[in-house]
Amino acid sequence: MSDVLTDAAAAAVRAGNPDTDPVLAEMTEYGHDEHFPIVGPDAGRFLRLLARLVGAERVFEFGSGFGYSAAWFADALPADGELVLTDFDPENLEKAREFLERTGDAEKCAFEAGDAFETFDAHDGPYDIVFVDCQKTRYADALDRAVPELRDGGLVVADNVLDGPASPAELRDAFGGNPPSDTAAGIAKYVEKAGEEPFETAIVPLGEGLAVSRYSP
Repeated sequence: MSDVLTDAAAAAVRAGNPDTDPVLAEMTEYGHDEHFPIVGPDAGRFLRLLARLVGAERVFEFGSGFGYSAAWFADALPADGELVLTDFDPENLEKAREFLERTGDAEKCAFEAGDAFETFDAHDGPYDIVFVDCQKTRYADALDRAVPELRDGGLVVADNVLDGPASPAELRDAFGGNPPSDTAAGIAKYVEKAGEEPFETAIVPLGEGLAVSRYSP
């Protein structure tokens, strides 16, 4: 469970959101049963909304796991859209393919096993959205890598910036300049970099915290 919202606030958010598609609900349950970190349905709905707001046609994910965030993004893409999923574990991507075939969005997706940074270099932009959910020590590097391949007005969205692998207390200390771990330091470095030009950034307290950065060169 996330420490970002109080129980009452989290319940209010859930009450205000519509029922989830059955496959997405199954994916949520799968993530919980397997103790696999996911953004969760509230953050997922927000990711899908972002994709629709910017008219996204191409999305790249630095870290996709079994395709949970990808399923939300893919639902917003046009039939000829493209979403690149990455993960070190081919079995995770095979599970992602199974789920996305059931949502009807697998044909929009490229499933790339291996290092996400090498995969990013092998694909051409521009991208409308780049989603960052890889090793936290590499977050800032992912942001730097994304810049040349983002369209004007495109978004970079990073997960776990308020909770997750680093606790809120660790992140508080890291944001204050005293990082207690490499993970917390990596997230703090990312947030600091995302707050500089050419980005405008806001942190949204859904899931374990999303940093949403709009690129405007």
